Amino acid sequence: MAKTSPARRFLRRRGLITLSLSSPEAELPPAFARDPEISRMDIWLDRLAAAHNGLRIAHLTDIHHSLFTPLEFVQRAVKMANLLRPDLVALTGDYVTLSPTYIWPMAQMLGKLRAPMGVFAVLGNHDFKVDADEITRALRAQRIRVLRNAHYPLRARGATLWVVGVDDLWWGADDLDAALDSVPERDPKILLCHNPMGIHRAATRGIDFMISGHTHGGQVRLPVVGSVRGNSKLGERFVDGWNRLNGTQIYISRGIGRSVVPLRLNCPPEIACFRLRRREH
Repeated sequence: MAKTSPARRFLRRRGLITLSLSSPEAELPPAFARDPEISRMDIWLDRLAAAHNGLRIAHLTDIHHSLFTPLEFVQRAVKMANLLRPDLVALTGDYVTLSPTYIWPMAQMLGKLRAPMGVFAVLGNHDFKVDADEITRALRAQRIRVLRNAHYPLRARGATLWVVGVDDLWWGADDLDAALDSVPERDPKILLCHNPMGIHRAATRGIDFMISGHTHGGQVRLPVVGSVRGNSKLGERFVDGWNRLNGTQIYISRGIGRSVVPLRLNCPPEIACFRLRRREH
């Protein structure tokens, strides 16, 4: 089996420029490479105030700390995210798989994330399956702001950008109305929602940008057959990458970890980095 080059690789994928950093496991073939790719893109928002123009968000999702995703790999992803020097970090759920014994070690590792505006999190379906309340306690103990159908204002020079978060859709725990309670309609809003199926509701409530995971981008992609797991019920359009529905933009990350099967095939893990840009009229 041929070894991959340890050099940095630049790939163009669905209009994005992605950067894969070399890792200690560089001898693995590209299909099985474990180092996350960094996907960078500008998100242009009509209502973004000049005070928030250029704000950088690092996005990590679907960490799935377990035997399939050891803590050392989570540590690597945290270091890579910190090297991006984000203003804000968004975490969109599925932190552990199967066992509650993974909760506190995972939270302590995510507590090493650094961003001057804070680290914000929502929960995913696996979190509810394991113990949503314990995961919430563990993350909050690390000063990570867990938004459970709630919001938080980012204020700068008289302008407000709202970070909104909802609980998991599959468990019927999401309540976007509660999350948006008292948030002015005129202000720009970023929604953290684990499941991309939330895009339909978000598009009716004036969400400017939604950040999701859940699908793993398919995780295992076979020639001809395509993805064998993780497809969105909304179809291939909402499996990974950037898209939009009406006036709401969405980005669906392939995520960090693995679940169901202990590998990724032709679907490398991903850390997304967004730069918010103000659209001039």
